[in-house]
Amino acid sequence: MCDFKPGDTIDHRWKVETVIGEGTFGRVFKVSGKDGKIYALKLLKLWEIPADERPNLLKRFDREYETGLIKSLYLVRSISKGTVKGNAYFVMEYCAGGDLLQATSRTSINLSIIGSHVLMGLRDLHLNGKVHRDLKPGNVLLRTDTEAVLTDFGISGDQNNRMTQRGLMGIPKERFGTIAYMPPEQINPKCGNATVLPTTDIYSFGVLMYQLLTGILPFGPLDSEADVPRYVYNGKMGKWDRELLSKYPGADAWLPLLEGCLDPDFKTRLQTVDDVLTLVPGRPADKGLPKHNPIFNRDTSRGMILRVMQGEEYGRVYNLNDYIKDGNSIVYVGRESVQVGNHIPLVERESCYVSRRHCTLEHDAQSRRWIIRDGQWRSECGLAMCHGDAHFCKKCTARCPDPRPPFKWNFSLNGTFVNSIEIDAGGVFINPGDIISIGEVKLRVEGA
Repeated sequence: MCDFKPGDTIDHRWKVETVIGEGTFGRVFKVSGKDGKIYALKLLKLWEIPADERPNLLKRFDREYETGLIKSLYLVRSISKGTVKGNAYFVMEYCAGGDLLQATSRTSINLSIIGSHVLMGLRDLHLNGKVHRDLKPGNVLLRTDTEAVLTDFGISGDQNNRMTQRGLMGIPKERFGTIAYMPPEQINPKCGNATVLPTTDIYSFGVLMYQLLTGILPFGPLDSEADVPRYVYNGKMGKWDRELLSKYPGADAWLPLLEGCLDPDFKTRLQTVDDVLTLVPGRPADKGLPKHNPIFNRDTSRGMILRVMQGEEYGRVYNLNDYIKDGNSIVYVGRESVQVGNHIPLVERESCYVSRRHCTLEHDAQSRRWIIRDGQWRSECGLAMCHGDAHFCKKCTARCPDPRPPFKWNFSLNGTFVNSIEIDAGGVFINPGDIISIGEVKLRVEGA
């Protein structure tokens, strides 16, 4: 157990000034470093976590630290990491302004500026193949009253997703605040709409801004478990008080943005952060909001790779050159399964949104480019499905039943998306920088 108090030193480097906050998995301290500067230190409370849950939790903790290394003015910066008494920690910048709710309770803030900064943070995440999934006032920190940054982009989103799969009833009261910002497709994922897309964050941004403008949540009170069904229903039906905006000076100018963000249908919701930015009333000039394009290899002269940017195998790389040997030009992608063989088997243990026959990559030898299509053309023969080879039947020596099992095109259950645009069997060419969304997995296309 790591029960650090003010005056204690963590890992011989970080002097505890005070405890900033505490959550289910971690404790955050205000600390001073040997350089005399002030930082925030997040400590993972592994001593309270069951042993079988620790490996995945540590992966998500590392993921949050690495997300803080993304070059961005609008994400909390990670500084360093380590372990103390067997418990992981990482150090990040300290934001003296506190979170958004703390800031609005003590002073008036420029919502156009703060809202734009939140959106720019989301844009930098999305460009790097990540979705925050837990945007709320407590996860927006202020460096100053005019400078906002995003935080908590690791553990919370994954845990919230697992929570919603178990159902909403019986959730501890401290989790209600998170439900308030979740879109319908995240609260109740169903076949066809369970892919995690940037539109998830866009919906949460709409809830956040409505709350900052009016002081209340858009879909009704959420003070107890009894309020949850009505709140969720109103969100699903798009029922929120638009007339209330007219009672607050300047708030009605936000109506077009709120309408676009709070659309319950993720397919007709505003699709990108850039779409939302154009609707921010009185937003700062673009020259003041730099766009940080991620740095990676864009040269495809030696082929392409797919890098896992979000998912249970974060950081893993699939080199597409490895799959086009011996005349093969077809690459199957799907959920890891012993029943269905895929060249790229995506690991998905905490959810079931990736189909076993999800999508197909096809190499066009003439143009030396790759096409991605939703679904797979496969034989219904169980033996053939166990192999990833598209030409397996030609090599198989087993006797087929009569009639022979047919070949057919199997579409994925939740769709395949390239840069948030759903594709079909016709497919699209992929290019460096494209983000492929398959269930909760995000793959970035890069040069080999």
